[in-house]
Amino acid sequence: MRKILGLVGLIIALCLVAYFWEWFQWYQHDRDLGVLFSSNFLSLTNFKNLFPWIGLFGILALAQCLAIITGGIDLSIGSVVCLISVISCILINKGEGWSPFLVFPLVLCLAGLIGVWHGLLISYFNIQPFVVTLCGLFAYRSFARFFAGDTTQGFGNALPNWKWLGKGTLLDWFPSFQPVSGGSSSTLAMIMDLISAPLVIMLFFAIIVGLFLHLSPAGRHLFALGANEESARFSGIQTRRLKLLAYVICSFIAGIGGLLFAFKVNSVQPSDFGNFYELYAVAGAVLGGCSLRGGTGNVIGVILGIALIMVLRNLVNILGIRSELEYVVIGGAILVGVCADEFFLRRSQRKRTLEA
Repeated sequence: MRKILGLVGLIIALCLVAYFWEWFQWYQHDRDLGVLFSSNFLSLTNFKNLFPWIGLFGILALAQCLAIITGGIDLSIGSVVCLISVISCILINKGEGWSPFLVFPLVLCLAGLIGVWHGLLISYFNIQPFVVTLCGLFAYRSFARFFAGDTTQGFGNALPNWKWLGKGTLLDWFPSFQPVSGGSSSTLAMIMDLISAPLVIMLFFAIIVGLFLHLSPAGRHLFALGANEESARFSGIQTRRLKLLAYVICSFIAGIGGLLFAFKVNSVQPSDFGNFYELYAVAGAVLGGCSLRGGTGNVIGVILGIALIMVLRNLVNILGIRSELEYVVIGGAILVGVCADEFFLRRSQRKRTLEA
């Protein structure tokens, strides 16, 4: 709970810093010109743009947290997103190819098979997760570039209803709440317009993953596996099968994320689409309380962690910080998260030593 409250406080603090920085810039440059102050960061337009990205990257962070809880990591998530998106676009061929009702289950099965491959190599061949998924990072992107001929792919004007999953809002499904031409929007309509489809989908997955981790025997065994694999195995837990399951679910959710990203942008360049997405997912999970040692983590923390990362990313654009420094901000956030994890771990160990 302390971790969650700390993340909430940090997000609020960043919002206040952004607001006062914008006010300071207005006071310095525009006040004497008679320009009224308005915050770009705390505007409805900015939040409407921010929430879908929190939802999309939140889905990937939830997938990543399953691998991290086992004491592993999945560095191939961004490449899985790219591969699934590219294959979907190629097979559907802007509405002239296969039916989406055939393509989407097919590519999600492929994502699951990727997870099976990772899980087998990690669990049964005892290869380090870092090595297995790093190889996947290179291999799946190369496959995507090969299948696409290194050309940009997309759905074109096809699949308008499916694209709602990537860039729609609740207001799109309730046209009766939309304001008439020239009229003002009601408060309810503005709220519904802010709640994006990816955000709702992320919350749905958060509930499912949370129930699995905290209420199911397999989820509790997953924490035990990450905390001490040898002890978990001696207590009768099927550690190999459990680790395999974690990577299958991780890749499957990443595959769903790949489809949603493709619906959102509708332009997939296989050479760079999905680049560094795995690092955003790792950053969100680590800041949310998932220890890279394994054995700890919670869903609410992961959601808040990825929200913090997206707010930082958004601030880079809103405050006019050079885009080249975006990854400096993200890398710094990961470093802060790891250092905080190390600090709290040592403090808890010191307390247990004193109590003993």
